[in-house]
Amino acid sequence: MKWLLSIFESDGGAHLSLPPIASNDPILAWVWSSISAVQMGQVKDRDGAANQLASLALDNDRNKKMIVEEGGIFPLLKLLKEGASAEARIAAATALFNSANGKQRVRLIVEALETSMIVGVLGDSPIKVQISVANLVARMADLDDYAQEEFMRLNVTRPLMSLLSNHLDLEEVSDKPVKTSIPSIVEMNQRLAYKNINANYNTDSSSHGGSHNKGREMETPEVQLKLKVSYAEALWKLSKGSLCNSRKITEMKGLLCLATIIEREKGELQFNCLMTILEITAVAESNADFRDAAFKPNLPGGKAVLDQLLRVIQEESDPKLHIPAIRSIGCLARTFSTRETRIMGPLVSHLGNKNVDIATEAAMALGKFACPENFNCSEHSKAIIEFNGVPHLMKLLRSGDQAQLQGVVLLCYLALNAGTSKALVQARALNALEGTARSVLAHHPEMKGLVAKAIHLLIRYQAGATLSRQSLAS
Repeated sequence: MKWLLSIFESDGGAHLSLPPIASNDPILAWVWSSISAVQMGQVKDRDGAANQLASLALDNDRNKKMIVEEGGIFPLLKLLKEGASAEARIAAATALFNSANGKQRVRLIVEALETSMIVGVLGDSPIKVQISVANLVARMADLDDYAQEEFMRLNVTRPLMSLLSNHLDLEEVSDKPVKTSIPSIVEMNQRLAYKNINANYNTDSSSHGGSHNKGREMETPEVQLKLKVSYAEALWKLSKGSLCNSRKITEMKGLLCLATIIEREKGELQFNCLMTILEITAVAESNADFRDAAFKPNLPGGKAVLDQLLRVIQEESDPKLHIPAIRSIGCLARTFSTRETRIMGPLVSHLGNKNVDIATEAAMALGKFACPENFNCSEHSKAIIEFNGVPHLMKLLRSGDQAQLQGVVLLCYLALNAGTSKALVQARALNALEGTARSVLAHHPEMKGLVAKAIHLLIRYQAGATLSRQSLAS
């Protein structure tokens, strides 16, 4: 109690002294002292105390739990909002980021009703503070659906998209059906759709964030790139499984912005934008209305995204990029008509990729084109065979468990939709399916009906082909 009273009587340096409990639990004493300094210390002491909490939270889960249970969240949030220096606010954001590594701890931040403050910091802070806060938003959205909903309610995607599109130097393109191809649009000085977004955002923020906007212009390209990387990651996590956030991004012509960045940039920024596309397409896969509205092939956004996904899987060499690009195309499988002839060849070629993970991803994507739920499944199945997909598929069946599973699924769909194909007979598809079915069904008994039907069709066609040959011979 004497130690506690000394805090109120101190000049702000009380966090340097330790209470008697330090002899039993020095970390607890350190946490108490640091929290008290963050909340009541002098300006010069607060950022140091916040950095101490950030360091403690980084060490282990016990320290994180202790900071939360001992009341550290609210003082850190207050420092993030009201800190006298950028360093203090960055320290507070870092401490919150390191502490909020679980759903329960994230929920405490949300229930403190400070999500609106976090959104405000994104639009009215020095760039380095924005980076720290964007990282916090990404972590909170990733760990807690409720936090994701709260950020959606506060329209956090708006400042994120606006600042991500900053400096793209793009002119507005209407989201109306156009005949111009996306490559030609790209060639015309990358004239896409963000002039209006930047103008609106800059108008809104000029009254309270103008000085920070000027400061952003003065930052080094490395720091500006780091900001965009953080913002892209936040959009990735916010769009994951969220129809509302995904819709907001597309309504702001976000698909055009993301496609442009994927084309122009490399490294982490390119990857984060590609993962955002993946999450949006995953949402679109399960919602037909959103899929039709956002990814119509004759709209600039949908065309730009498809162009870049195809470019990535054909021109990029990094498997880390191939997998989300292939998966995104698979999510959109029901969007494409049989007139879209650019897709099947690149996907089938990756079915024979030496990297088993990429080959498996290609099989999974092609399975979505050939599945019965796809209106054009018969035409797509024939196209897969025409692009010499069957030999690649036979090799995939001899790979690991997951590859074998996706290979069997695709082979079954091909048998259902194009079982009369000579390519399937020549590749001994029936023998391959019978040989792998047992091991697959042992772990996936729900596939028994599909496999049985495919085998039946292949046997029936093979028997018919044999009788035909015998008839000709006689």
